[in-house]
Amino acid sequence: MKFVYDISIHAYNWLILAANLFGNKKAHLIQKGRKETFSKIAAFRKTSSAPSALFHCASLGEFEQARPVIETFKKQYQQYKIVVSFFSPSGYEVRKNYSEADLIIYLPADTKADAHAFIEQLAPSIVFIVKYEFWLNLLDAIQLKSIPLFLISGRFRANLLFFKKGGGFMRTRLKAFTHFFLQDQPSGGLLSSIGFSNWSVSGDTRFDRVQQTASKAIEIPAIATFKNQSPLLVIGSGWDKDMAVLIPFINSFTKELKIIYAPHEIHDSEIKEIEKQLHKRSIRYSSYKENTNQPADVLIIDNIGMLSSIYSYADYAYVGGAFGSGLHNILEPAVFGAAIFFGPNHEKFPEAGWLISLGYGFSISSTEDFTNKFTAVYDSAGRRSSIRTGLQSTMLQACGATNHIMTALAERLPVTNSSTSTTDKL
Repeated sequence: MKFVYDISIHAYNWLILAANLFGNKKAHLIQKGRKETFSKIAAFRKTSSAPSALFHCASLGEFEQARPVIETFKKQYQQYKIVVSFFSPSGYEVRKNYSEADLIIYLPADTKADAHAFIEQLAPSIVFIVKYEFWLNLLDAIQLKSIPLFLISGRFRANLLFFKKGGGFMRTRLKAFTHFFLQDQPSGGLLSSIGFSNWSVSGDTRFDRVQQTASKAIEIPAIATFKNQSPLLVIGSGWDKDMAVLIPFINSFTKELKIIYAPHEIHDSEIKEIEKQLHKRSIRYSSYKENTNQPADVLIIDNIGMLSSIYSYADYAYVGGAFGSGLHNILEPAVFGAAIFFGPNHEKFPEAGWLISLGYGFSISSTEDFTNKFTAVYDSAGRRSSIRTGLQSTMLQACGATNHIMTALAERLPVTNSSTSTTDKL
């Protein structure tokens, strides 16, 4: 079955090439970024022969998940250079200037030749993979060099090929991992069922990250002026499918409410379409911040990088993506105590079910459903208060995954500022 995987990788590469030729921006960025990877590694290695720690993240969400570990590792193991690789442009393009990393690159295509060349030339002393980025040729290359490999915030489901008949070629690649740091006990049970005992439940490092982010949230005077003590609903990382449900609510809701809409991606044409559909007064942030005297009910964020701080002003938050294939980060607004709403497709996101079970999160399936659930919270001051205090307390108690990971690493990798490689000690 491995040959089918290899064929699919080559086929995907051809699709990227074709999409690039037809002007697809994402494909262009992937192809361009991958072309630069090996030259960047060569330049990096010309200036430093120090041991390096590679953190691979699929995209921006996984990077935020890794970030507490990256920054703690950097402080405790100063002899290491930090390398961050991304698969997706949505991660690389946003964090390509991340100051805590010494090298930031695209992961090359997972062909056998490129994966082995990548590991050979970069020569990392330790590798961390976030959540579930299982590139088979990359894992083979890491195992061939006997490089310590750790999974951060891993989570497994029974329907994955690792746990099915015919999945032996996948299961054998898991032998590359030195240790699995998992989000939950069921994931560990699944690994045990196929013969792996090198795991522990650390929890989800995202809880640590959102607490970090909350502690560094910046004041945004224009947002404070827009809110002006009114109840505020923040729509974060909204997609077209989310807005198709929310715009009828926005247009028909008659009680006092200010709304901030932050699209998942900033495209002028899509923002113009949203503006046409809104019956209430709307204004873009780029215009509003220059003159906050302009009256508006809906503020549209037309830049990136502000959302986590904007959530600190929210009384209610709708997080997008779950009317499509992937719910965005609901923990970012949760840490501030806002009641959380999201679409129906959240089965792959255990934090959504967790918040629902606590009564702090609400899955909605339609405009009517959202209106009913939102209004029930809006009309009850006691419920809003219990959600805010309960969420803030619960989120704080869920922290600690980074500490668990670093404590376990210290047993294998003594904390030292020595410039010598410690690979053999692992």
